[in-house]
Amino acid sequence: MPGKSTVTVHTDREIHSSRAVAPPIYQTAAFSAEDAATFAAGAVEPRGADFYTRFGNPNHAQVAAVVAELEGTEAAMVTASGMAAITTAVLALVSAGDHVIGQKSTYGGTASVLLNLLPRLGVSTTLVDQTCPEKFEKALTPKTRLILVETPSNPLLQITDLRAVADLARAHGVLTLADNTFATPLNQRPADFGIDVVWHSATKYLNGHSDVSAGVLAGPAKILDRIWDTSLLTGATLGPIDAWLLLRGIRTLPLRVPRHNDNGLALAEALSSHPAVERVHYPGLAAHPQHKLAVDQMTGFGGVLSVEFTGGYEMADAFLSHLRYPRRSASLGGVESLAVHPASMWAGMLSDDQITDAVPAGLVRLAAGTEDTADLVADALAAADALHH
Repeated sequence: MPGKSTVTVHTDREIHSSRAVAPPIYQTAAFSAEDAATFAAGAVEPRGADFYTRFGNPNHAQVAAVVAELEGTEAAMVTASGMAAITTAVLALVSAGDHVIGQKSTYGGTASVLLNLLPRLGVSTTLVDQTCPEKFEKALTPKTRLILVETPSNPLLQITDLRAVADLARAHGVLTLADNTFATPLNQRPADFGIDVVWHSATKYLNGHSDVSAGVLAGPAKILDRIWDTSLLTGATLGPIDAWLLLRGIRTLPLRVPRHNDNGLALAEALSSHPAVERVHYPGLAAHPQHKLAVDQMTGFGGVLSVEFTGGYEMADAFLSHLRYPRRSASLGGVESLAVHPASMWAGMLSDDQITDAVPAGLVRLAAGTEDTADLVADALAAADALHH
């Protein structure tokens, strides 16, 4: 198999190929057919590329081909956002009366799907401590149909044992979905450990430039076809221009991720010994309680770390205000560093009690970009130093 950089540049070359070096943008809502038989076939072809853009588009197919190759899966598909990916997948794979298991430490939007959306639809849910694989087994019921995992988790950077969860689920006929947004397929491939479907907020590292909202799902074609059927109804369609921008971003993913990894580790090491810092959450630190598991299933640890400050929310907010390079923003994974107070950001998705249960009030999530490492470290330490003056 060719290397990751070669994959990102050349995998999609034969998909709606042309003589153009840069792929054309197929800015069209619909495609014509030569005859009735071709039209009828296009209307039912799962994840097609030239019938109607809600059904699929050549730009979608190009992204999907590259992501599937990177994740080591049979197929992939795109959606309008990461949340479109997870909600469409869950709605496709469970029904009223079913049971779903998720994690206590997970992205606020995913938590809201589990705690707020699914129960309204007659689907029961259980959130477990993902650091203990035994908790997943204890949560299983005869009605369990799906397990949602996320590793490293947002924003506490906890690690889920992918192989243990996948083995457990398969033994009980339960499907597994893994959020691989933080790790990217460059640092971790959940399918290699037996996970059924992998999903990303492609808005983050896959795009890498903070100019696209997109989601992707990767897994067996048979499962993705079920999700695609539901996507026709939810209509969470990625625009052709956004798909084109996403593909352009993915081209440089193997170049960007090593710098994100280096910057994330450098910031974690520098801040972990600062007197204003109570704790740094980053799986690349030897002090992380799950460091060994992270080493076993990851080849790099990403650019995201979370920092707990001794002074709670006030000190966390002051730290954000003193940063020079990272901007106060809700996203991550772009070339520019961003920082945010998760408890504030998730107020629109979860109740106050749910937020208190999920994340400490004094926690800052710091997403290292691709700036020079020395500049980011000096900036973060200066911001932390300013808290004592």
